[in-house]
Amino acid sequence: MSDEEVQRVQEALDEIDRIADPEARVRARSQIMAAQVKRNKVWSAERRELIIQLWDEGNGLSYRQIADRLGCKLSTVQDVFRGYSGSGSHRPPAKEK
Repeated sequence: MSDEEVQRVQEALDEIDRIADPEARVRARSQIMAAQVKRNKVWSAERRELIIQLWDEGNGLSYRQIADRLGCKLSTVQDVFRGYSGSGSHRPPAKEK
C-alpha cells in the first residue's frame, strides 16, 4: 500500500467524523470499530511474524531499526520478544529481584 492509499483511508475516516447527524455518525463509527477489532488480530499477527522474520534473517538489525523500518514503536518490537500481547494491562507483573 502506498502512502497515497494510506492517506485516502485516513481521509475516508475523517469523512465519518464530519457526518452531521450524531446518531448516523456514531452508527458509522460503531460499524468501523467492530470490523477493526477483527482486522487488528490479523494485522498484529502479521506484524509479529515479520518482526521475528527480520530478526531471524540475521542482518544485524536492532530492535530499534526493525521498529523504524516497520513504522511501529520500539516497545512493540520488544513486546514481541518478551511474549507480550494485548494492552499493558494484560502483561505479566514484573518479577521481584
